[in-house]
Amino acid sequence: MSEKNVSHTKWMKRAIFLASLGKNTTSPNPRVGAVILDKNGNLISEGFHYMAGTPHAEAMAINNLNRDPEGGAMYVNLEPCCHQGKTPPCVNKIISSGIKDVFISIQDPDKRVSGRGIKLLKEAGIQVHLGLCKKESSELNKAFIHRNVTKKAFGVLKWAMSIDGRIGLKNGKSKWITNEESRSLVHSFRAEFDAIIIGGNTLRKDNPLLTTRGLKYKEPLRVVFTKTLDLPEKSNLWDCNMAKTLVIYDSSTANESLLTRIPKCVEVAKVSEDNPELISKFLAKRGCNKVLWECGPKLATAAMRSGCINEIISFIAPKILGGETSMNPLGDFDFLEMDEIIKLRESNISFLDNDICIKSSLEN
Repeated sequence: MSEKNVSHTKWMKRAIFLASLGKNTTSPNPRVGAVILDKNGNLISEGFHYMAGTPHAEAMAINNLNRDPEGGAMYVNLEPCCHQGKTPPCVNKIISSGIKDVFISIQDPDKRVSGRGIKLLKEAGIQVHLGLCKKESSELNKAFIHRNVTKKAFGVLKWAMSIDGRIGLKNGKSKWITNEESRSLVHSFRAEFDAIIIGGNTLRKDNPLLTTRGLKYKEPLRVVFTKTLDLPEKSNLWDCNMAKTLVIYDSSTANESLLTRIPKCVEVAKVSEDNPELISKFLAKRGCNKVLWECGPKLATAAMRSGCINEIISFIAPKILGGETSMNPLGDFDFLEMDEIIKLRESNISFLDNDICIKSSLEN
């Protein structure tokens, strides 16, 4: 790699690092960082997008300039926006700044932008260089890209199980299979998500909080999917001062007279059938890039079947629950041949005292 290419890569990696500072706060927007150099290659400003409604990375970097960028270069990990949203288009700011070269890692998948931002920059006489550090930038914004391309939220399925593959006893009791360190890690994992999904059975049996325990300023949306609306009148999820709660019900089977049980502070929505894909699309439409499925085996299996799961996080504890009727993390997929099975890749393994945490991606 030439010295010039090494320098370009260095500054794009800096932009990607800056973008990562908005890791848990930018949804529904992407994570974006920007770096500006003067015509002599000296760093003169940088910025990153922190939260929807605040300046975009490019605008922040231009606003933070301490000298004239005329003839200089900008490095940004995602194509600059060219539409009016909560903030003005970044392309206009770049064009009027006098910057001569713009290095863009990947094209924005949002149809309002995709390719148009690049076209406008080129038409203004700016040299656009696309594709630097593409892999790293795609990984950083994989949930945002997935939502825009598939119209579904990027889904992660999480469970905790014994070493013999059980998530609970046959009577449903499961507290606690994993140790305190594992449970604490789950709270920090939740901070990465826009919503956490459970089913009605999990609500009735476990009465969970589904929060980060204060690790995230704006707690993830807590979502309950129910086919019956037969939900408890008292629940931790009904405390909306702690975090917002949304109940989604299957209108084809639910007893809608039970809606009166749900407190007024809880948002309610309905879908036409028992199909997790409708939940995923509903949440994607309201701006959820990444959602965590912490549900029981029936809903987890249905979510897997309908293509709503992209990654799996599994905690394994050195305990034996035993029994054929003890709870499994997933139901029957009715596979008859080994080439039908679901394969995982890119597994990452970590140890939490005696527990094991395995993160894996599903093969496409």
